[in-house]
Amino acid sequence: MEKKLSPIKLDSYQPLREVVCESLRDAIRRGVLKPGERLMEIQLAEELGVSRTPVREAIRKLELEGYVIMMPRRGTYVASMSIRDINEIFEIRTALESLSNGLAAERITDEELESLQRLLVMIGGYVEEGNMDKIVETDIEFHDLLYRAARNSRLVGIISNLREQLTRFRTLSMSYPGRLETTLEEHREIVEAIAEGDVKRAKKAAEHHMEMSEKTLLKAVDANKKNEKTKRARKAAK
Repeated sequence: MEKKLSPIKLDSYQPLREVVCESLRDAIRRGVLKPGERLMEIQLAEELGVSRTPVREAIRKLELEGYVIMMPRRGTYVASMSIRDINEIFEIRTALESLSNGLAAERITDEELESLQRLLVMIGGYVEEGNMDKIVETDIEFHDLLYRAARNSRLVGIISNLREQLTRFRTLSMSYPGRLETTLEEHREIVEAIAEGDVKRAKKAAEHHMEMSEKTLLKAVDANKKNEKTKRARKAAK
């Protein structure tokens, strides 16, 4: 395996296994470690400048999050995400997002509602600027706040785990033509419903948002595959 990772900084307040896990997770999200690629503990430990123990612990956590697959007698690999996997995740997440929004409509505080509205304005500004990094960062903050407003820690944990499994596709999906603008409108619909305390409308808004997110992601994945195929064909023709 060619060297792909940089040594981690050991001055973090986090436990080493968490720092290693974050580094590997980020590498998978950015495509540095690609789907189907085998992960060798010794190689990863050398590249990151740590012992094998925190690498092993990090890999176990990443398996629970769906980022890697550990196969007996065959090794550990970066998990691939099939269309069926995406469909299954969205089926579950849609139901849970609907529940979360409904609870938020009943339980959100005035301060949290103001924060949601402020985040909407920020996202709109970043969309106009075309600042994808800030859009992604603020979108995560927006949804995290929605989940907290539901006042159900177990629900938050389950949704967060499902969301993590699709994080590697977030930028790809949001970069799809027209998606940023429609996402902003979907978010506004969610906030308006919650502000009015309309549980039924809040649930429907969440379901619509998930439906559109899934459709866009599948289109983006398909377009990306075609682009990669075209690039390989052109490279082979040279």
